[in-house]
Amino acid sequence: MNGYTALASAYLLLNVETGTDEEVIDSLKPIREVKEAWMVYGVYDIVVRVEAETMEELKNVVSWTIRRLDRVRSTMTMIIV
Repeated sequence: MNGYTALASAYLLLNVETGTDEEVIDSLKPIREVKEAWMVYGVYDIVVRVEAETMEELKNVVSWTIRRLDRVRSTMTMIIV
C-alpha cells in the first residue's frame, strides 16, 4: 500500500425543469460531496462531479440528496473507476 486513499467519484448528468439551471446549481453548492457543477448545452442541463470517502457515501448523496432536489427531473450517474 502506498498511503494513497482512493475516493469514490462520479459524474452526474442532470435534467432539470426548463429555466431552473442556476437555481439547481445554487442548491448543489452547499452539498459537501459536490466538487464542481457546470451548466451545459445538449441532452443534459448540468454536469456534476461528486466525491465521497466511500462508495456507500457516494450512493447515498446521489440517491438521497441530489436526486431529491427540487427541479431535478432525471439523473444519469457515471462512476469513475
